[in-house]
Amino acid sequence: MTAVFSHGRLRLYLLKLLDDGPKHGYELIRLLEARFQGLYAPSAGTIYPRLRRLETEGLVTHTAVGGRKVYEITEAGRAELRQRSGELTALESDIVASVRELSDRLGEIHHEVCGTVRDLERELREAVPRTRRTRWSPPNPTPAPPAGPASAPGPAPTPLDEFDQRLAAFAGEAGALVRARRPTDSQLRTAVRLLDGALDGLRRLLR
Repeated sequence: MTAVFSHGRLRLYLLKLLDDGPKHGYELIRLLEARFQGLYAPSAGTIYPRLRRLETEGLVTHTAVGGRKVYEITEAGRAELRQRSGELTALESDIVASVRELSDRLGEIHHEVCGTVRDLERELREAVPRTRRTRWSPPNPTPAPPAGPASAPGPAPTPLDEFDQRLAAFAGEAGALVRARRPTDSQLRTAVRLLDGALDGLRRLLR
């Protein structure tokens, strides 16, 4: 859970969202995700226990609609919103600042991921000539019989050719994924660790 919702502030924001109209838990999760511009989305394990607690306290009620619980704020819940209107205003300001901070952090991690992809690609390309120089070839190879001009197949791709192709595809796909998707901070940090691990593995293989 993002730090802006510490000290019970998430329950206050849930009341605020329910004050706009009845909603089921999934809608609340999506509304919070949209409020944070996709940079944060609470889990079901974060939302539903708080809804149950709000219901126990008489601040919300629920009805079953199509197999889902639809939650609605009560008059007691609206009274709490009125009493804590100052806190709610401060919370909205903190959310704006949090979204800005998360966006800045995402940009930094995005730059780090792209940099790691470029480093990996560079090191892999530098490793190719070294591998080619040390590649084993059998002594006195027997030449293959010449084939007719119409049926002569092209040279079979070598493992190094396949490596070059896979390397280019990897770098292109990894960069495209980062640019096209909207990964979370946690996903980007994991991606950085995976790329660093792949690079370390290659270093150990080729030393």
